[in-house]
Amino acid sequence: MVASFAQLSDLISSRGVFTIGEDRLEWRRVEPTVAGTDQERPCLVLLHEGLGCVALWRGFPEALVRATGLSAFSYSRVGYGRSSPAPGPLSLDYHQVEAHAVLPRVLAAAGIRHPILIGHSDGGTIALIYAATAEPAPLAVVTMAAHVFNEETTRRGIMEARKAFTGSDLRSRLAVYHGNNVDNAFWGWCDTWLSAGFRNWTVEAALPGVDCPVLVLQGECDQYGTAAQVSAIASGVSGPARALMLPDCGHAPHLEQPADTCAVLAAFLADHGVG
Repeated sequence: MVASFAQLSDLISSRGVFTIGEDRLEWRRVEPTVAGTDQERPCLVLLHEGLGCVALWRGFPEALVRATGLSAFSYSRVGYGRSSPAPGPLSLDYHQVEAHAVLPRVLAAAGIRHPILIGHSDGGTIALIYAATAEPAPLAVVTMAAHVFNEETTRRGIMEARKAFTGSDLRSRLAVYHGNNVDNAFWGWCDTWLSAGFRNWTVEAALPGVDCPVLVLQGECDQYGTAAQVSAIASGVSGPARALMLPDCGHAPHLEQPADTCAVLAAFLADHGVG
């Protein structure tokens, strides 16, 4: 169901809601005016972080479309943005659940047959897990600040976020995007990552199943992860991989250095004949 439609000079933006099982998931698509509705064209699929949603990609989808000439599709997971509330706290295997049970149904509902997965943080982890088993595989995967194991840097960063959520305006700023989902979204993410059961969490065993091209991006100043994450992903996948640490960049390359991120991503796809 399309809720709104707008033309932004050379781009078309549409948004709406899918019903997946009992849940309603908000989505947004940005495409060049020349793209049409050809389902055989590759599509950039943006998978958000642990506190993200459709709106928090901000202007990155438009920049990506202009840099690559491809359409960009994003959706908010259950419990985020304007999607349905989460039924309870996140399970310890929530990345696998999203990758195996939800993402395939979202792609089918959106009519996307040839995805290029672009995942930020949790979204990058979900992209890798999906790519490890999907048939057919995505055309490529791009991770930005993804995690494949839990490390002390991650836990420290989340502890600082917890302090900010209760002691600053972080909650009110996130509520602008998540509305009534804001508390469950934050505490579900925070409490899961800091739980004793999650301390030894890892998805490294899935990486050898990823045989499509993979671009691994991370900021050198990322407060939630170290270069060990990048090394583990790049060396663990079976397909061609390129790893890049971005100087003077924190946890969100697509927001902190959008032009450079788009340029690197577009060049990577061109190098591998994708698009």
